[in-house]
Formats: sequence, structure tokens, C-alpha cells
Amino acid sequence: MSSTVTGAMPSRGPDLGLTPRALVVPAIVGLAFLILPLLALVGRVEWSSFLSDITSPDAMQALGLSLGTSTIATLVCIVVGVPLAIVIARAGAGWAGLLRALVTVPLVLPPMVGGVALLFLLGRNGWAGPALSALGIQLPFTTAAVVIAQTFVALPFLVLSVEGTLRARGAGYEKAAAGLGAGRWMILRRVTLPLAAPGLVAGVVLSFARALGEFGATALFAGNAPGVTQTMPLAIYTAFNGAGVTQGTAVALSLVLLVAALAVLLLVRGWRPGATR
Repeated sequence: MSSTVTGAMPSRGPDLGLTPRALVVPAIVGLAFLILPLLALVGRVEWSSFLSDITSPDAMQALGLSLGTSTIATLVCIVVGVPLAIVIARAGAGWAGLLRALVTVPLVLPPMVGGVALLFLLGRNGWAGPALSALGIQLPFTTAAVVIAQTFVALPFLVLSVEGTLRARGAGYEKAAAGLGAGRWMILRRVTLPLAAPGLVAGVVLSFARALGEFGATALFAGNAPGVTQTMPLAIYTAFNGAGVTQGTAVALSLVLLVAALAVLLLVRGWRPGATR
């Protein structure tokens, strides 16, 4: 019996036949806990006025601001996140672990804490406040503050995605290119970045989605001014507190964010190794 088990080839198909049947009921409960609220949201959409809701002036203002700031924040994540990911992936084990932990902190922080931290750094009385004021720059409660808050919460997704891909691939190809006489910039351009491409695509998509849905840090650091800092999540929150867009519009915008999240999952799965399973 032991020799049969030891010599058995791993199965590539479903293995539910080996799973205790008692696990099915709590699994169904867990799935229902995740799916039913989303179905309830879809059920509250007023389809007869859906298009008019998401194309109303207030909704278009919030939607346009969200898309614009999320795009800029994602570009910033690429510019600073890819170099950081490469450094972590190619650093020694000790330094890599420390840097990876620091990058992960914004993922586990309550979003409101991130907003407070940004205020204490970039606010008028923050560490960099006096220097920024001397240059005539005021960041809090501006559109730029929205981009900064979105970048703060979205950057870890890109860094960890790219770093994980590079670490899994190893440095063998880069060492081989160096042995053939390639310079550091050529290795970066012709070897490292192509190796990181799947992680980069997944990280970009995840970062954009996280920036699009950012609420807490934006609310504290950027405020909730329509047309200036009121993104879609803030418009939805304001509507359910009796101000700004109507609740019908808020539900419609919520559905838009839900569809965006599903699209992100499909795109990331399409670029993930072994996505056919």
C-alpha cells in the first residue's frame, strides 16, 4: 500500500473525491456569505434608469475623477514600484524580507490610518509641510492628494506582484547574460523586464483596481469635494448619507465598481501561469 501511494503520480484533475463530505456544507455557507450580498446589490439596481444614473452630471464627475486619478496613480506605481520590486527580488534574503515587510504594511493598515499618516507627513503641520508651503505647494484636500492616497494603497500590489514573479524565475538568465558580456542596462531591458512581464501586467491591473476603489485614505487626506476630490467610492458613501448623488445613482456606481472588480479578476487570471486550470 505504501509503495503504491509513494509511487503514485500527482493528479491534475479535480480531487474532491478525496475531500471529507462534511466540508461541503460550510464551504457552501462561506460561498453564500460572499456571493449573496453582491446579488442583493445587483437586485437593487434600477435598470430602467441605470444609464441615466451613471451618466448624470454628478456621477460622470465622480467617475471621470476616479478614472483619471487611478490612471495617474497606476503610472506612478509603475515608475517607482518596478525598480523597488527588482531591488527586493535581487537583494539578499535578510534585506529582501525586511523590504517586503515594509512594502506589505499599507496592505494591513486600516485605510483611515494611511490617511492620517499622509496628513502627518504632507499636511501643513506635517514633517514636509513647512518645506512644501515655502514652495507654494499645498497637497491636502486637492486632486493631487487623491493621487497620492491612491498610490499609497495601490503600490504594494504592483511591487509584490513583480517581485514575486522575478523571485520565482531566479537570476539565472541575468547571470548568463552578464557572462556573455551584456551590461546592466541591457540585462534590465532585454532580460529582467521581459521576465517580469506577467507579474507587471497583473500588478498594473490590481493597482488600478485598488486605486479605483480607494476610500479611507482619500477621505482623510483629500476630503470629499465634488469635482475636486470626490471619487466614486466617496460619492457612493455621500449618497447613502443623504447628500450628493441619489441613492439610485450610488447603487448604479456600485455596480460599475463591481463589474470593474470582476474584470480585474478575469484579466489577472488570464495572465497567471497555469490559468487554463
